[in-house]
Amino acid sequence: MTGGQTHAWDDGGFDDKVPFLARLEKEDRIALLAIGRPLSYPARSVVMRQNEPSTHVLLLLDGWTKVTVIAVNGYEALLALRGPGDIVGEGAALSRSRRSATVTALEPVEAVVVEESRFTAFLAGNARVALHLLSLATDRQRSTDRRRLEWAALTVRERLAVLLLELVRTHGKRTDEGIELTIGLSQQEFAGSVGSSREAVARLLKDLRSRKVVATERRRIVVLRPDVLRRIVAGGAS
Repeated sequence: MTGGQTHAWDDGGFDDKVPFLARLEKEDRIALLAIGRPLSYPARSVVMRQNEPSTHVLLLLDGWTKVTVIAVNGYEALLALRGPGDIVGEGAALSRSRRSATVTALEPVEAVVVEESRFTAFLAGNARVALHLLSLATDRQRSTDRRRLEWAALTVRERLAVLLLELVRTHGKRTDEGIELTIGLSQQEFAGSVGSSREAVARLLKDLRSRKVVATERRRIVVLRPDVLRRIVAGGAS
């Protein structure tokens, strides 16, 4: 929050405040899970792939995934992080279209897979669940629209600082060294997410390393000085 104004990245970030399963009444949640079957995914495995036909939706029970899409500049952009209680693949299932993004397990994931026909039939017969899903979609779209508008006013440096602070808040683990991000993202994914080139992001991370703001290794980032990142977002650091 800057100057008393709340921004999209202050009140939601990549993670929905209330995941889909938590929105449902207990009996609806039990009934929905009952029409699927459990499935496990190892870390770094592709759960769903962009442009493939839709055949099912996934209800995530344990573990985190990343949702990415190939951006117009050719880089892989991080769109969202989905974890316990979330649903993925519902958009393609409802629109009967191909998948719009790739979902990858960041760690071992436990989920329930529901065939597309069973899922749509369940929604047709349960208005409460359908309304909750509509509410979730609306919340996600509102957050995306608001973020896109505010994102346009930031420099790439500020966008990268915002992204790092979001990940610190939602996926940060305090260590003796600093706050380690528990998800591994590549420079290419960071670049696509902030709308820049991988080379530009590499230069920005190098600068942050030299100033002891972050420490990095391959797919590993430790934030040492989140206060500096906050100043960058506020326009107070050069």
